[in-house]
Amino acid sequence: MATSAAGLVVIVGSGIIGRSWAMLFASGGFKVKLCDIEQQQITDALENIRKDMKLLEQSGSLKGSLSSEQQLSLISGCSNIQEAVEGAMHIQECVPEDLQLKKKIFAQLDGIIGDDVVLSSSTSCLLPSQLFAGLVHVKQCIVAHPVNPPYFVPLVELVPHPETAPATVDRTYTLMQKIRQSPVRILREVDGFVLNRLQFAVISEAWRLVQEGIVSPSDLDLIVSQGLGLRYAFIGPLETMHLNAEGMLSYCDRYGKGIKHVLKTFGPIPEFSGPTLEKVHQAMCVKVPDDPEHLAARRQWRDQCLMRFAKLKSQMPSQ
Repeated sequence: MATSAAGLVVIVGSGIIGRSWAMLFASGGFKVKLCDIEQQQITDALENIRKDMKLLEQSGSLKGSLSSEQQLSLISGCSNIQEAVEGAMHIQECVPEDLQLKKKIFAQLDGIIGDDVVLSSSTSCLLPSQLFAGLVHVKQCIVAHPVNPPYFVPLVELVPHPETAPATVDRTYTLMQKIRQSPVRILREVDGFVLNRLQFAVISEAWRLVQEGIVSPSDLDLIVSQGLGLRYAFIGPLETMHLNAEGMLSYCDRYGKGIKHVLKTFGPIPEFSGPTLEKVHQAMCVKVPDDPEHLAARRQWRDQCLMRFAKLKSQMPSQ
């Protein structure tokens, strides 16, 4: 049995994101309690975690220095939230993306925790000012938005409430680093945070280009997977600009006018419906039929690719 001196983390919600968080925290040596309303959901989640950890260990992709059995011994389940949070230093909420449900959970937690616990939400789109409004312990509240699948994609966006204490942000940042995630500080809340704003900008223009007959859906995906995606896997758009000329000042002087010209040709926000939706849907189904079996197989392939790629990145010299 592994012993944990690192502290207790409670995961509220045992779905895919909750299970991923549990595995990540256990990989860092933290004791984890997985909390859900139904005991059967907890039992199923723990079994899924066991299967996933064994497969990761067999492939040499298990995170952390502990064996799968040692990590599994750190994870337990609890269907009573008040019992689950006793002694916790960090609580990570992972219930479905429903504002009222999340607010209910945080109101309940607010009434039973002390002043030394971080309350964190995994929400991908709900603003901290909505989630944590009126809570007594609002200074201890933060959004820690992971990227799906969190076990293979390390980015975590840390988004504070306007009243979140700087110490809460610092503490959560350090915790994420301890479990080998890559936290970023979002300095103030904004709809979509940052990752989704960038993602939605790409999706929007991709949709318009297909809608206007400029490129096929399959070729559009190739442009990203075999072009932009490869470049951005190692450096972001701003460093790309910096390297594609003699520095940023040179790049903006050389290309700024052309960029603005192209940006002025961008169209309105797409409706994501109608003939274009049918066209994109058919193209995607040619590659991956939308039945559960094919979708699950493709997701598994994606995760295996991400796993191998993460291993490659870990072997690259850090700059």
